[in-house]
Amino acid sequence: MKVRVEETPLPGVLVVAHEFFEDPRGFFLEVYRQDLFREAGLPDRFVQLNHSRSTKNVVRGLHFQWDPPMGKLMRVTQGAAFLVAVDIRSNSPTRGKWYGRELKANSREQIWAPAGFARGFCVQSDFAEIEYLCTGTYSSMGESGICWNDPAIGIDWPLHGDAVLSERDRRAQTLAEWLERPEARLFLYA
Repeated sequence: MKVRVEETPLPGVLVVAHEFFEDPRGFFLEVYRQDLFREAGLPDRFVQLNHSRSTKNVVRGLHFQWDPPMGKLMRVTQGAAFLVAVDIRSNSPTRGKWYGRELKANSREQIWAPAGFARGFCVQSDFAEIEYLCTGTYSSMGESGICWNDPAIGIDWPLHGDAVLSERDRRAQTLAEWLERPEARLFLYA
């Protein structure tokens, strides 16, 4: 099966589309295959798979981890969600820029956002399930978040009502506050 990689306006953030087979019984696709990912220039080693389910207008994020650095390959397995990646690398020419795209389960696309990007999503359908393969294992001591509606970033969230947030996401720092922390220097533009 083939993998197609589409660049986005935000360097480093990619859309990954997969060849799939469909017939009256349903469909089959290879979500991840190490050799094909390597050939396509994608990360080919993942150590954790997360799965979440959320209801309409839930916003999760913008989350990131620096120790160990964590990139995420995100996909929607049920429903529809608007997935976002924000460049938070302290010396990047695109620092504070974001890329967002609505993905639906039947699109079978994924979004890759490497370490140095904060990630989040908002649910567009009555509910959505999102899976993300991670390049690092979760560590509560080396992770944080950026406020989902930080005006300095200006994400145009396609909400259909008020955002439903966790207390953690409601209290998240701004990008400017993150950039003042010593850990911010761990994410550098190469």
